[in-house]
Amino acid sequence: MIELKTLYEQDVTAWALQNLELLKAGRFAELDIANLEEELADMGSSERNELENRLTILLAHLLKWQYQYKLLSERWQEFKGDSWRSTLIEQRNRIQKRLQRNPSLKSKLDHIIQEAYKDAVKLAAKETRLPTATFPKICPYPWKQIIDDDFYPQSIEI
Repeated sequence: MIELKTLYEQDVTAWALQNLELLKAGRFAELDIANLEEELADMGSSERNELENRLTILLAHLLKWQYQYKLLSERWQEFKGDSWRSTLIEQRNRIQKRLQRNPSLKSKLDHIIQEAYKDAVKLAAKETRLPTATFPKICPYPWKQIIDDDFYPQSIEI
């Protein structure tokens, strides 16, 4: 049998299943503790990063809606923002599911929103070709609005 530390380097999934079997059998002394600790720590970071990524996309689309929707809808009568609306719906659903599965992340939301907002401004600026100075320096949307399925920011004349 391959040593667990070697298996970890070769096939993380097989390594995880082997550790699971050891746990079920109560063979705790044989567990690869060092790598288990690392993987558990990474799991928490991974969940936080995924939430931040989803918030970045959601916030960027809220900014685009607020700062570019009116301009585009006036230029093109057929522009209704359907793809933006779909993205907002999808990201809100994914964020809510992530928070249901990881309620401890709720205590970190203010910080995660601040970090996501910085990236959202950069993304919205690139996609709209508006200068980053166009957008507020801090997130203008409270959490309840960010996650509210019926919230679409009022368009701003630029």
